[in-house]
Amino acid sequence: MVVQLAYQEPVHASDFRFFLRYEETNARTEYLPHRHRWGQLIFVEGNVLQMEVEGKRLLTPAAFPVWIPPEHQHASYNHKHIRLLTFNVAAEYCSGMPQHACLIQAGPIVKAIMADFAVRQLYLPQTEADLRLCEAVLDQLLIAPFQESYLPRSDDKYLAPVLQALESNPGDNRTVAQWAQQVYTTERTLARRCQAELGMSFSEWRQRLRFLHAISLLEQGKSVQDIALELGYSSASALIVMFQQQAGTTPERYRARHPPA
Repeated sequence: MVVQLAYQEPVHASDFRFFLRYEETNARTEYLPHRHRWGQLIFVEGNVLQMEVEGKRLLTPAAFPVWIPPEHQHASYNHKHIRLLTFNVAAEYCSGMPQHACLIQAGPIVKAIMADFAVRQLYLPQTEADLRLCEAVLDQLLIAPFQESYLPRSDDKYLAPVLQALESNPGDNRTVAQWAQQVYTTERTLARRCQAELGMSFSEWRQRLRFLHAISLLEQGKSVQDIALELGYSSASALIVMFQQQAGTTPERYRARHPPA
């Protein structure tokens, strides 16, 4: 059963340049579509956040916070228990931020300040010191790289059936050349469509897909060896290398921080 929640706007939302919220929701929880007057950066702890913003799907693991500009309608759904931290910015301070929903590649300064706020459970930065920290976060976000989606989709006639097949079976190890033959095109054309439509290579897209599935399987309690085999890797070590590249940690260390529910 999916639990549906309506977003409750904080009473103080219009009174501050910055404010923070800390939320924890159970598995299979959906936040119904809503919008707010301020910009919102959403940090995820554990699992993968699935969002829809103005009709656009966004999937992101914990390494990539989601930026939602002011007045953009959005909804979210989490398959598993999840914790969120949101950094909210008054609309008049959002002019230099992306004007569409995207993933922000937050650097170590942003992550360190957010970690400090979380430890202190800071909701309303009112001291000069805390306001300066918030301004430092915003300064870092203004220069941070961003990307449209962690796992983009495409309606391209050659690419779409390949991506759909891989989402159904991420362990499929067919090469670009083999997939090209499957959809009646050339390897060069399919590789070029990947770069143009997805902004990344075929191998990078498949690696990201497998990473998202690995997170889900870890949280189901499966062993690293079983996950590796299910996702098409020849050994657990190959999966570990991929996971470290994507998450900056090993699967077992990730599991220790996010144990199965």
